[in-house]
Amino acid sequence: MSQQNPNRRDIGRKPKFRRRAEARPDDILDAALKLFSLQGFMPTRMEDVAKEAGISKGAIYLYFPSKKALLEGLIRRAVVPVADSALEMIAAHRGDPLPVIRKFLTMVASAVKGPDGFAVPKLVIREAAAVPEIARMYREEVIDKALPAIAGLIAQGVEGGYIRNVDPELTVRTVVGPLFMHVLLDEVFGIRPDEGLAIDRLVDNHLTILMAGLAPETGGAR
Repeated sequence: MSQQNPNRRDIGRKPKFRRRAEARPDDILDAALKLFSLQGFMPTRMEDVAKEAGISKGAIYLYFPSKKALLEGLIRRAVVPVADSALEMIAAHRGDPLPVIRKFLTMVASAVKGPDGFAVPKLVIREAAAVPEIARMYREEVIDKALPAIAGLIAQGVEGGYIRNVDPELTVRTVVGPLFMHVLLDEVFGIRPDEGLAIDRLVDNHLTILMAGLAPETGGAR
């Protein structure tokens, strides 16, 4: 009976588990978000994230050279795609802005219900005072793009007579402000509705008030 070559006994066998290289950035970001949320951005070390992600301390630097890069990755993964999609919708719209504003807020509500959609804005609010670059990064990637686009949409609506004569820049704050305040009350002050954050209900309630407030005084477009 022939003996099996011990050097060839594993040839053709598949390993029980092999982490796909293309999945590792998401694994690392998942680990970073978990640790940043639990223990804060500053106390978390890169080696902590590597351990949580199940990789070596050196391997994490192949994908993210710093904690700042991890944070950029979290924002770009969870928030930027939603913001870019909303901006494309706003840029392409002509006419009554109210349906677009409704769709925009509904998109935001849907996005923050995802696994890390709400966690990233909450992380920004929690850490911004201690780590100003977090707020700056979020502003550059999201806010500086979104606010002018929504203001332009509102100005177009005023000019066309679809909404009453309001200040576009201040009205943007009225449109998005309740969402930020909702997170702030929960995250900073621990004030939460009995039903939980209930983001869908907040958006529905906000839209009821907002649509009535923006409706033209005389009705109809010019």
